[in-house]
Amino acid sequence: MTTTLTVEELDDRVVVTLRRPEARNAINAAMVRELHDVCSLLEERPRLLLLTGGDGVFAAGADIAELRERGRDEALQGINSRLFDRIARLPMPTVAAVDGYALGGGAELAYACDLRLASPAAVFGNPEPGLGILAAAGAGWRLRDLVGASVAKQVLLAGRRLDAAAALRCGLVADVVDATDLLKHAHKLLDRMARSAPLALRLTKLVTDTPGGHPATDDLAQAILFESPDKRARMDAFLTGDRP
Repeated sequence: MTTTLTVEELDDRVVVTLRRPEARNAINAAMVRELHDVCSLLEERPRLLLLTGGDGVFAAGADIAELRERGRDEALQGINSRLFDRIARLPMPTVAAVDGYALGGGAELAYACDLRLASPAAVFGNPEPGLGILAAAGAGWRLRDLVGASVAKQVLLAGRRLDAAAALRCGLVADVVDATDLLKHAHKLLDRMARSAPLALRLTKLVTDTPGGHPATDDLAQAILFESPDKRARMDAFLTGDRP
């Protein structure tokens, strides 16, 4: 039973909608717990993940009332950062479909996903320094890796907000789609990924996310795939013209 999310389980994917309309989907402790439960689900049975927000907002930040009461010990627990790291490490690809605000912790949640799609109303930003804190759940390095140091510093230090057009220009989002078609477009993207061999997709994500990269990592992953029945079946279908 979830109180802050709607979770739809399909055969090849799980669709999660953030639902705290009274707080513009702000990420609170209950949502963190429930997203951890989703991670457990996807670690036990790897599938694609589509993450979105309800009511025209992705997530307008972390819950400020809860943040106000947190101290040093809670900061050292990494309440949000541990969750976002876990989402980033999920075995199969993840997609964030962002309509409206993705600010603070909401932006960091989107950054933790492998791919992002946006509606024209999407806005990304990290206003944490204005509240006397920093974006400590991955923005300091994930955003830099996604858009480069200059744009990341504009967002993190100068308070710049990236609208959908700017997010597309700097590569933060893969595409901008009308809000009425956003989820449909996201599912098409997931459909395309789902046509790939699941093990190949999983190992490709693992190799791509490996810091620094190494030829031996590529070789080991490829060695596993070369021995997989799925690889032989797919290549046989290609050679006989039966490829879908």
